[in-house]
Amino acid sequence: MYASVHGIALLGIQGIPVTVEIDISNGLPCFDLVGLPSSSVREAKERVRAALRNSGFEFPLGRITANLAPADLRKDGPGFDLCLAAGILTCSGMLPQEKLRTLAMIGELALDGSLRGVKGVLPMVAAAKQYGMQEIIVPADNWQEARLVEGIRIIPIGRLTELVAYFRAGTVHVPNHDKSGPPSPVSPFEDMSDVRGQTHVKRALEIAACGGHNVLLIGPPGSGKTMLANRLPTILPPLRPEESLEVTMIHSASGLLKAPSSLMDKRPFRTPHHTVSSAGLIGGGAIPKPGEVSLAHGGVLFLDELPEFNRAVLEVLRQPLEDGRITLVRANSTLTYPSRFQLIASMNPCPCGHFGEEAENGESACTCSQSQVQRYHSRISGPLLDRIDLHIDVPRIKYEDMSPELPPETSAAILQRVLQARAVQRSRFPGKTIPINAAMTAGEIRMHCRLSKEGTSLLRQAFEQLGLSARAHDRILKVARTIADCEGESAIETRHIAEAIQYRSLDRKYWH
Repeated sequence: MYASVHGIALLGIQGIPVTVEIDISNGLPCFDLVGLPSSSVREAKERVRAALRNSGFEFPLGRITANLAPADLRKDGPGFDLCLAAGILTCSGMLPQEKLRTLAMIGELALDGSLRGVKGVLPMVAAAKQYGMQEIIVPADNWQEARLVEGIRIIPIGRLTELVAYFRAGTVHVPNHDKSGPPSPVSPFEDMSDVRGQTHVKRALEIAACGGHNVLLIGPPGSGKTMLANRLPTILPPLRPEESLEVTMIHSASGLLKAPSSLMDKRPFRTPHHTVSSAGLIGGGAIPKPGEVSLAHGGVLFLDELPEFNRAVLEVLRQPLEDGRITLVRANSTLTYPSRFQLIASMNPCPCGHFGEEAENGESACTCSQSQVQRYHSRISGPLLDRIDLHIDVPRIKYEDMSPELPPETSAAILQRVLQARAVQRSRFPGKTIPINAAMTAGEIRMHCRLSKEGTSLLRQAFEQLGLSARAHDRILKVARTIADCEGESAIETRHIAEAIQYRSLDRKYWH
């Protein structure tokens, strides 16, 4: 007796069709599972056996061989349990083989025959639709997430007995819920008006939000670096529809989707601890999983206390910062994850945090030796600094700034200006996937960042005196273009170049 069932494997954030073949022949009772299964897939044999018996079905006494094709693709996760059980039921005459040809199924079986939800349902359902499946059977727990994909019929199943009943009756109970799902939760981030003083830092963050630029905040402890960084999401525009689907798929594959009934509309904000490993930051494992840079795709990656991170870990950020994607190569697969994020990092100017400050007697408040300061700064390499557009000095707050005469500007007011600047960039790059200035190519920089003679002279002077690299030169032009967009100017003026250069000179203060 032979049967085949269509399943979906999850490779990174991409669904791959898998054919689960079942053959039952005469011989000593055994259950062999082949097709490059991982340990979690091999354990499915015992789950399927118990689930069938506890659901009132007879488990065949014979030689059962299950093959997961293609055989050269590594399969991982418990999502093939339902396919294996359906294949055995088909061989036993409980399910019709002809009805299995146009549908796929995914799900993990409990020992009592009920179905548990699995992660990565959204990309798997999208793959089933792409490969021509008309229906897909999913656990009832995953129904809200699965129905986000249109153009394919979603069949929610709670138990194995419901699966058999569906094939016999052709109907299944579908929960009646609004497809839009519950409203998005209120943002956990506070408002920019909570930050007192630091007007120039807020200005820099607004420029960063307008153009998608990376930011480094340098200042003493308690100056508000973390507070400012945590409020950057409040001035970022919501995700566009194409971004929303991609970001939701990444979080679905990672099992981190908090609202499975709707696509994510808020940009992610990831804050990994400084003890994170390279694999945790960029992704990895025997079967690679998305890392923090991919979970921050479309949003913000905040690295607090940047020098406390392992230097080797920080160096892996070079490729995603430049290319907007990360490629993981393993012996049996090569995966590419999207990782177009906005980096914001913060650090103290020295180990004690008071480098450059004066004490009450006029002497330096810093207790660190010169070698200690140099070692501290050397934890961050020049190539990584070169990829950060804005280097912002965050000085200690004065008492007068704690109670300003006028209330600080709110995030809503800043967001309106950010939206206007983003609209200008969308019209400048029509049809481009990422229509922001930070993603401009070399050809686009030459086209949209033309300077006057005075601007060219100022940039040449800064290039020579500050010892800037070619990358820093281009990033200054991108920031200047964003500043001009913020002010509604079509041409880049000399003052825009001067402000952009100011944001690139702070690293020379501390690293030279």
